[in-house]
Amino acid sequence: MEQLAAHADLSWMLAAFVFVLLMFPGLAFYYGGMLGSRNVLNMMTMVLITLGITSVLYVLYGYGLVSGPSVKGWGLIGNPTDYIGLINHQTDDGSGGTQVLYYAAWFILFAAITVAIVASGAASRMKFSAWLVFVPIWLTLVYFPVAHWVFTADTDDARGGFLLNRIGIHDFAGGTAVHMNSGVAALALALVLGARRKRMERPHNLPMVLLGGGILWFGWFGFNGSCAFGATFLTQFVILNTLLAGSAGMIGFAIIEKIREGHVTSLGVITGVVAGLVGITPSANAVSSLGALGVGLLSSAVVAFLMSIKSRFKVDDSLDAFIVHGIGGIVGTLCIVLFAASSAPAGIQGILFGGDIDLLWRELAGIVITCVFSFVMTWLIATAIDKTMGLRVDAETETLGLDSTIHAETAYEIPAAGVGHAPGGFSGVHPERAAENLEHELPSSTAAAGANTAPPAAAPATTT
Repeated sequence: MEQLAAHADLSWMLAAFVFVLLMFPGLAFYYGGMLGSRNVLNMMTMVLITLGITSVLYVLYGYGLVSGPSVKGWGLIGNPTDYIGLINHQTDDGSGGTQVLYYAAWFILFAAITVAIVASGAASRMKFSAWLVFVPIWLTLVYFPVAHWVFTADTDDARGGFLLNRIGIHDFAGGTAVHMNSGVAALALALVLGARRKRMERPHNLPMVLLGGGILWFGWFGFNGSCAFGATFLTQFVILNTLLAGSAGMIGFAIIEKIREGHVTSLGVITGVVAGLVGITPSANAVSSLGALGVGLLSSAVVAFLMSIKSRFKVDDSLDAFIVHGIGGIVGTLCIVLFAASSAPAGIQGILFGGDIDLLWRELAGIVITCVFSFVMTWLIATAIDKTMGLRVDAETETLGLDSTIHAETAYEIPAAGVGHAPGGFSGVHPERAAENLEHELPSSTAAAGANTAPPAAAPATTT
């Protein structure tokens, strides 16, 4: 029976792996649709290529840095010695359980989706070559340490990360290492890059955004559900909470839009879903079903409010990763302090139910340490790349669009606008003709809530 249970656990974990893998094309569609049609392929390629880079680095040394025993027991970074290339973990021990190889593959996806979210802060203006340099450096210096702090538990033989084991934060599936980390990093990258020259763009393809958001929601069941590490009651519990928080986030954002702007937008609806999902990620095993509804509503309300005032600030966080993921992750983490129910699997009691206030400082410590470290390190990495090889494309490239100038492709063929099959066999716009096509450009994206001055029939005003 134990062996059957082990096989059932592994079957669920492998299914969850596929769910999470689908989040990459989902995120690519989601972000790509929110940009102008001249930059959609560039963004989608930035998202997808992170998976390739992360997979290689994780197998070479990343697994050890995250999951290896803490160097000198300090809880700052894992020791990769026994995990380099995973060469010591290539045999089957016959148990049928989830082993190092599976966990390596699973953690690869978590790492890759984190850095892929960071790409939103660089939309429409970062050199692709600079992105290829940024990703491995950021993973090594930012993500791997933070993941070790949060995900690696102490064992009988070795110490794990200090946030989890010394400070005692509760983060079920990555509110700190994934969402706050990526959101704050996107903000820092956007600050170093500066604002887009054509900042007030509108989404060029809202059906694409909805499709991408729907795929993300599908993948989130695997993302949160896999953190139960098997086919158990906990898996059922967090999957239900994931559904409820996303649903509540969608409804909450829609209500706020209707009150504030007089209409409900498709973009606002899917933004609310993502906000709710981000909020429930750290708290999925700590709140009841009613608590999950509260997490979704509160997360979407805070995100909606910040989007409504973001135009007052001079930061072009192009696709709102900081607000949705950074702030959403913070709200979700603080919801543990408020809404945690002792009857939930985590067994934590929030202060609204008479819990110990001691939980507040622990969660605040995790928030502050993660956000400050991520922001400072990302700013230093981006600045160093900018001072050496250059971070941002030139004005002409940005004006013509990164799809045609960097990738020699376009997302859509419009022969009347001079788009067609180029001599090299690819479908693209000749750079020298691209300027002639600007008047034919479809409406592009805005990330600024409340900044859309188009008529009511135009694209909605809020994005993520």
